[in-house]
Amino acid sequence: MEKSGIVGKLFQMRDEKYAALQVKILPTVGKDRIIGVRTPELRAFAKDLFREEETESFLRELPHRYFDEDQLHAFVISQEKDFDKCIAETEAFLPFIDNWATCDQLSPKAFKNKPQKLLPYIRKWIGSEHVYTVRFAIGMLMQHFLDGNFSPEYPEMVAGARSEEYYVNMMRAWYFATALAKQYDSVIPYLEGNKLDTWTHNKTIQKSIESFRITDEQKEYLRTLKIGKK
Repeated sequence: MEKSGIVGKLFQMRDEKYAALQVKILPTVGKDRIIGVRTPELRAFAKDLFREEETESFLRELPHRYFDEDQLHAFVISQEKDFDKCIAETEAFLPFIDNWATCDQLSPKAFKNKPQKLLPYIRKWIGSEHVYTVRFAIGMLMQHFLDGNFSPEYPEMVAGARSEEYYVNMMRAWYFATALAKQYDSVIPYLEGNKLDTWTHNKTIQKSIESFRITDEQKEYLRTLKIGKK
């Protein structure tokens, strides 16, 4: 299937009302780049496309013109089960990601069972100058290293990823809020010791208080740690 054919298929699935909504929630993506294909349809298309021999040419044609192509690209990579091939495809794609949605939708199946093989790449990505590569690295730490694979060095990595970028710091806050739910005793010192920048610190507390996985007692204590007005 040629790229033009893929784009044509995407336009056939277009939902203009959905496109209008996406324009509002994707401020880093130009309006003219949004076709407006709903996620379930993109996922289904990606499953079909993954089995096509011509898919390789689509994955090589970067950057894509449309946001929906980027989403499709992320869903195709996410299906790859071979770790080495998946890493190669991921690293080729990361520099071209320009929005939070595509970054967060990129969730490769191949990474789940080989966390220690993934870790060196996360260490590299988290030091990147590219906003969404850093965000992706933090997302991978949150997804694969907060349960049985947890180590205190991982929140230290996230705390050290200082940035002025909203989409990095929002992911850092999301990480620490999730970490509080799963590794409370190891992570609460980051708030008690003011080890995060003020915005990320307070956003972490806000997201934790909104979480059903944090106990009422923990929420009350977290409120006392907020920096600024209580």
